[in-house]
Amino acid sequence: MSDADIDRALGFILTERHARGRFVRLGPVLDTILSAHGYPPAIEKLLIEALTITALLGAMLKDAGGQLTMQAQTQGGPVSLLVCDYRGGELRGYVKHDVDLLAELGPDPTLFGLFGKGYLAITFDQAVSGERYQGIVPLEGESLAQAVETYFSQSEQIPSLVRVGVKGRVAGGLLVQHLAEGEDGRERLHTRLDHPEWEHVAILSHSIQVDELTDTALPLETLVWRLYHDEGEVRVLGGASLSRGCRCDPDHIRDVIFRFPEDERAAMADNAGIVSVECEFCARTFPISLA
Repeated sequence: MSDADIDRALGFILTERHARGRFVRLGPVLDTILSAHGYPPAIEKLLIEALTITALLGAMLKDAGGQLTMQAQTQGGPVSLLVCDYRGGELRGYVKHDVDLLAELGPDPTLFGLFGKGYLAITFDQAVSGERYQGIVPLEGESLAQAVETYFSQSEQIPSLVRVGVKGRVAGGLLVQHLAEGEDGRERLHTRLDHPEWEHVAILSHSIQVDELTDTALPLETLVWRLYHDEGEVRVLGGASLSRGCRCDPDHIRDVIFRFPEDERAAMADNAGIVSVECEFCARTFPISLA
């Protein structure tokens, strides 16, 4: 392992506590994504949190070709749309916002101030089976992390904890969930009215500090040991590298454009016969010649 433990996810299972979780830490990935946009500090911080959570959720996918998409759409706030997705360890994301409305909120806006009334949609697409599952919850709470906890509570009925720490363009995240037993006729743990084992794990998990999450010299394996070494068997799962991955491709864009009827293609083009297609994720414009 290199001195800097960064752009990586690590899963773990607390066997005797019926819990599972994963850590992520991001750095150069964030810098690459953010450098293409020039967002104001409040929007940059929001996207960093969103990308960290997307990495946490995406690491849950068992299908290597599957995709996790997190999207927030709103009414009334300066942020009108936030989209992040994860596929095969690759992350991308962008934010649409109104600069003038954002300036009215000051340097440290609340989640409600940024979004107003809105909702959070999380979609899991499985490449092998072709199945898609989407859950939608109101965008509520003090942070995106709290909104995702609400998602798991309402859509999945699984007690979950999400922590995100941000320092500049380095971020770390922790997702811990109560395992649902129930196989072979056993009681499903998350249907109980009380969760003594989960409550204990949640208290331990809440103790993680921002400095620990963002310390690139601190291996993720060490974080697992620090928090849970007294909790019986702890199984550390294989880590996964994370990278920036925008899937815009000039050949694919050209193919899509030429599926339109000729008159519609002509309407898209400028006087030189060029159709300019912008990728919101990487902030690049692709000029496609109709000739």
